[in-house]
Amino acid sequence: MNKKIRQFLLIFVLAFIVSGCGKLSEYQDIVEDLERITQEFEQESVTGTLEVHFLDVGQGDATLIRQGEHAMLIDGGDNSEGTALQAYLQSQGIEHLDYVIGTHPDADHVGGLDVILYKFSWNQVILPDAEKDTKTYQDVLKVIKDKNQPITRPVVGDTYALGMAEFTVIAPVEDDYGDNWNDYSVGIRLSFGENHFVFTGDAEEAAEEDMLQSGMDLSADVLKIAHHGSNTANTEEFLQEVQPEFAVISCKEGNRYGHPRAEVLNNLRSMGIKVFRTDEQGTVVAVSDGGTITWNCSPSESWKAGEPGK
Repeated sequence: MNKKIRQFLLIFVLAFIVSGCGKLSEYQDIVEDLERITQEFEQESVTGTLEVHFLDVGQGDATLIRQGEHAMLIDGGDNSEGTALQAYLQSQGIEHLDYVIGTHPDADHVGGLDVILYKFSWNQVILPDAEKDTKTYQDVLKVIKDKNQPITRPVVGDTYALGMAEFTVIAPVEDDYGDNWNDYSVGIRLSFGENHFVFTGDAEEAAEEDMLQSGMDLSADVLKIAHHGSNTANTEEFLQEVQPEFAVISCKEGNRYGHPRAEVLNNLRSMGIKVFRTDEQGTVVAVSDGGTITWNCSPSESWKAGEPGK
């Protein structure tokens, strides 16, 4: 709806100019007024709130998103997190999931999804076309097969509704990233009113570059930092394109990978981006009313990097 409104207004203004009524510079006020009206309409067209729960699953990823009676889950942490993740969803009153996204086949992202897919009802499961021959990933595929449900493959540009929110697939752009499982990560841009969130799983530099070249809108208020704060992702160019006000890093305290890396934290700090971290703050929750985002905790002020090989 928002895109259609913008397209209609743009066509209206261009038709007005082409008809000989004046030059674009003479109608700058009209353009600005139309943009303001569009933004006000978008904010008024959503009701309720959007909740984004960045769950503390140790060295892994899991994000619960709720809008009204609708909910979706992105990733499920490691194998050991399945039961705890189930308990968290139940504590939130979740009985059904509209979507379950497994960003890519690595265990720290899909390990707990077999429990979730078995214990809850769901409409669609979205997985990249990159099957990994591990027991962890095969367990996920088995539950889907046992429930006789198809797998939805991500297609860049496809948009899905989540109540009054919507998300658009922004990755993977290419079909073949060789044996780099991270670059197959499903990426989405979640929108609710004037607020936007970007999630890119463990997508690394090559996948980020493809997103930059795709022409998709990557701007967001909140960026879920890729690959737990690794310096193989989160390039300065990508951060500059997204221009987030907030960033969230999901990692485990004292992890052996040295996440988050100093280079990433330095870039975030130099750009004035406020950072939340599950290793320091536990589960982080953002709530949007379509115009303003509030948090269950204050941003981290430590800027403490991990120590590789610890």
